[in-house]
Amino acid sequence: MALEAEAQLAPVRGVARIDVLDILRGLAILGIFFMNIPFEGQTALAGFGKPQLIGWAPLDQWSWSFVQVALEGTQRGILEILFGCGLMVLAARAMRPDGPVAVADLYWRRNLWLLGFGLLDIFVFLWTGDILHIYALAALFLFPFRLLGPRVLLALGSLFALGMAVTAVPIYVERAALVAAVPAIEKKVAAHQPLTAAEQAKQKDWQKLLERRATGGGQAKKIREMEKTGHGGSFLAYAAMNIGFYFEFMLPQLALSIGEAFCMMLIGIALWKWRVVQGGRSTRFYAVLLVCCYGPGLIARAVGAHEALSPVPIVHSYWITQEPARILVSIGHVALINLAVRSGVGQAILAPFKAAGRTAFSLYFLQQFIAIYILFAPWGPGLWGKLSWSGLYGVALAVLVFEVVLANLWLRSFAMGPMEWAWRSLAYVRWQPFRRVGVSEPEAALATA
Repeated sequence: MALEAEAQLAPVRGVARIDVLDILRGLAILGIFFMNIPFEGQTALAGFGKPQLIGWAPLDQWSWSFVQVALEGTQRGILEILFGCGLMVLAARAMRPDGPVAVADLYWRRNLWLLGFGLLDIFVFLWTGDILHIYALAALFLFPFRLLGPRVLLALGSLFALGMAVTAVPIYVERAALVAAVPAIEKKVAAHQPLTAAEQAKQKDWQKLLERRATGGGQAKKIREMEKTGHGGSFLAYAAMNIGFYFEFMLPQLALSIGEAFCMMLIGIALWKWRVVQGGRSTRFYAVLLVCCYGPGLIARAVGAHEALSPVPIVHSYWITQEPARILVSIGHVALINLAVRSGVGQAILAPFKAAGRTAFSLYFLQQFIAIYILFAPWGPGLWGKLSWSGLYGVALAVLVFEVVLANLWLRSFAMGPMEWAWRSLAYVRWQPFRRVGVSEPEAALATA
């Protein structure tokens, strides 16, 4: 029986595919480039709380605000949801307690190989912000949760957002107390009145915050030094800089990143069981879901973006609302796409993104190669550090249009992207069909979980 079950395992194809999942995946993998390109084409300081540093013309302000409110974090949110859905698609034959062991074996093998591709992205493609290894590590713990009910999954998936909000409350309260005390302290200083020991401590804390806000502190100094060396012209120095950024800034946050991804994947499984992601609910349901998610989510993110532009240290509501709002807007995007595909116009507009979803793995690597090895490399056209927000996003848009066209042309001749082919061949431990030979496009296209 085990051998028979294993023999039946194969990538999803033909009518078993769900177009809306491909569209969501394609839009997410393309949209994530808008978040990545500032860290690839500009100083990392611009992405760490000082957006005005690289240009602040009206178009820069509008484009930065739009990305922060509508896109930031939500593209990886959609991908995390789709990872949960991918588990349910892959494990459909293992939903019984005595389901085939072959499904679990394939699932873990896929994710171990995905971890390997993530390390390849970091150490060969030199992308500091790789998401593949994070998703692979999070997904390794996901399989046993597939049998839980959607309400339990949603509750468990909300724990990370709840934890982030709760731990931020004391920070918010402490900063609010300091901000409230500063005017009185400054008034006493101006009047040459003596300060109490507590007031002196608060004044010192405030000055530290002002200095860090103005200069970026020790972290900003380290970033400047690494970037100066890394963009000096040598490939080894360039590689050392990018890999060094991973160990300096990303690796210390790895546990949090895995926790975020894992909890969002649980929410993805819940949404799949409720038939939300795959288009199984009514038009009215998606309209209500969109309003309920976009309403509080976009408002909280707009307030957070405005707070981030303050020239002085203030209390930030997004310390508390950031993760809940990211989840809400991510689900809102899912509702919006499911609404759009129900109209002829929406289907026509979104149809090209199905090919992007079916080659998403390859397009993700192509983005890093174009940005890191061509556009912004020391040996490239000299664009690094030269573009403002609108310029960076303009370049990103041009690359993404190229990728959509390339994906649609590619699938005319091939069954899948090259990275998809390599991943599936390794996961299934047998060569997968690569070229399309006498079959229709839906039958040739294989699912990307």
